Amino acid sequence: MTSKLQPPQPAPVWNHTPESLKAEVDAVITAARTKLDAIAALSKPARTFSGVFGALAETESAIFARGEPLTFYQNVSTNSALRDASAAAEVALKEYGIEREMRIDLFDAAKDARASANALTGEDERLADKILLEGKRAGLDLPEEQRKELESLKKELSGLCVTFQKNCNEEKGKIAFTPEELDGIPADVVSGYAKRDDGKLELTFKTPDVMPLFRYAKNPDTRRRAWEGYESRVAINAAVFETVLATRRKIAALLKYDTWADYITEVKMVKTAQGVHEFIADVESKLLPVGKRDREQLLALKQKEEGADASEFYVWDWYYYDRLYVERTLDLDDALVKEYFPVQEVVPTIMKVYESMLGVEFVPLSNDVEKGDVWHPEVQRFAVWEAGATDASGFVGYTYLDLYPREGKYSHAAVWPLVPGFVLADGKTRNYPVTAMVANLAKPTPDRPALMTHDNVVTFFHEMGHVFHGLLSQTKYARFHGTSVARDFVEAPSQMLENWCWVPSVLAKMSSHYKTKEPLSPELIDKIIKSRYVNIGMFMLRQLFFGKYDITVHTSKESEDYTKLWARLREETSLVKGPAVDTPGQGSFAHLTGDYDAGYYGYAYSLVFAADMYRAVFAKDPLSPEAGRLYREQILGPGGSRDEMDSLKAFLGRPPNSEAFLEQLLGSASQ
Repeated sequence: MTSKLQPPQPAPVWNHTPESLKAEVDAVITAARTKLDAIAALSKPARTFSGVFGALAETESAIFARGEPLTFYQNVSTNSALRDASAAAEVALKEYGIEREMRIDLFDAAKDARASANALTGEDERLADKILLEGKRAGLDLPEEQRKELESLKKELSGLCVTFQKNCNEEKGKIAFTPEELDGIPADVVSGYAKRDDGKLELTFKTPDVMPLFRYAKNPDTRRRAWEGYESRVAINAAVFETVLATRRKIAALLKYDTWADYITEVKMVKTAQGVHEFIADVESKLLPVGKRDREQLLALKQKEEGADASEFYVWDWYYYDRLYVERTLDLDDALVKEYFPVQEVVPTIMKVYESMLGVEFVPLSNDVEKGDVWHPEVQRFAVWEAGATDASGFVGYTYLDLYPREGKYSHAAVWPLVPGFVLADGKTRNYPVTAMVANLAKPTPDRPALMTHDNVVTFFHEMGHVFHGLLSQTKYARFHGTSVARDFVEAPSQMLENWCWVPSVLAKMSSHYKTKEPLSPELIDKIIKSRYVNIGMFMLRQLFFGKYDITVHTSKESEDYTKLWARLREETSLVKGPAVDTPGQGSFAHLTGDYDAGYYGYAYSLVFAADMYRAVFAKDPLSPEAGRLYREQILGPGGSRDEMDSLKAFLGRPPNSEAFLEQLLGSASQ
């Protein structure tokens, strides 16, 4: 039994203090600098592939493996001083990274090593080519004075991005309403709101608190006030973001790129900023008629509820009337569906689905905070093994689940690749990966256990896809491990896996009513599946709005009022009207500074690949172990060690196309 086996690598220990964390990150950076100095000092004859590229890879592997856990605390720790130290560690590591990439002596060593190397193949060739391309993109061909200016700007940008993300995580906004103003919101949600002395109920802007309000509050003024507060909750970031954009424009100009978006997209599948604009425009043109039809239907429903003079459809109307429309047309009650998805039943079942499909096994481990097993008592910790493993060679890695909200914690759902997998310097021993999923599911109430909406289930399934991308990748070098693929492909595997949440047999397997233990009935399952593409036009146009805002601000060459731009593009693209006074929604759009800059289009772009992958390989039997093996071998295993298009061709047996994506959206929308 795998539960009896001893992992060949110890799990991380989560017992840092602010002081020990700083000392460790300083030690990591010092060791890396020493190694880099030694590489740069090599004589020309000694500048071989292993002496330069191999040594550089070894150095960055150590930075990834030791540094990422230190910067992770800022997203999950309840200790504000530790979060601050973790954020400072991220700044230090990013500044070190900038310093490293700006070292012309290392660039010269890499060029010499490439020139002296015999014909390289596979991952070795990709490593050398990527390092040399990074040198060019870092501006190492520029004169010294410009290089120094560039290094200073990059460090400034890094600090700004950390500040932006920290402001998002540290947001503590609250809003209060009378019980009457909260009419319509399920009682189990309201029971979790804080009661004030003045009789009002207070809620945060965290997802479990505020999303039920948007979906269920009957009073439109309640929804409006909550939305205005929600969109303004990180207003402090509006000024930070303006400075971020100005700094990015300066960097792009120094590097002789037309815009920041041209710089970013050069290394993505789309290749150019113009390609992004064309993709968004093409999809928008196809979806706009569908979106307008959706809006007419929802506005008609609103007029039935609020009166014929309700002539506008506002952004705070979307969640409420989308839910109501589904309830009225399909007789599908989201609150009832939620009763079939208790967290303690759904999460283990989803894990079993992945175990069966991918041939792995989760083994629960202790979660003693005092011993440093985990960073919070609610966190679950697992060792992951190959199914049927009989010795240490079957070990896969570790993963953590941190599922419930708390103050100071990252407020959405995401997966962190805490430690990458890679081959150690001896060329034989493997460093095993570690991943962590962070989510914000609703907590138990006095009357009910923790329950998940179907949307929560889809999100969990999606994020678990990232977990396995991080666990099952088998690359030689850390820089190519797991989700280290082009940003406009990284979501495709997880988006493909969302399809499982709309398969009748999987829905029946995952569901268990928290009282009766009965699974969803065939009738309810049918209604859930039919609801998938209801109002899909408006939903996708909302996604395109985010992508359009992102690419617009990163192709613009002049500063403007980014809050007004947010409001204008949303109304034009999403077909919803905003508040009378524009709200700085861009301040809480964390993707803008979280490695998705000029990249949010990738969510829609990668849907093309996701739809194609699912239909071609998994649609006939979503739980097929044979299909799971092909997925492991051709998508998860290679990670970023080869071109993403090559992985897709190997998986599909042909080049990808958009037929499945367009049929999925437009075909279902016409029904």
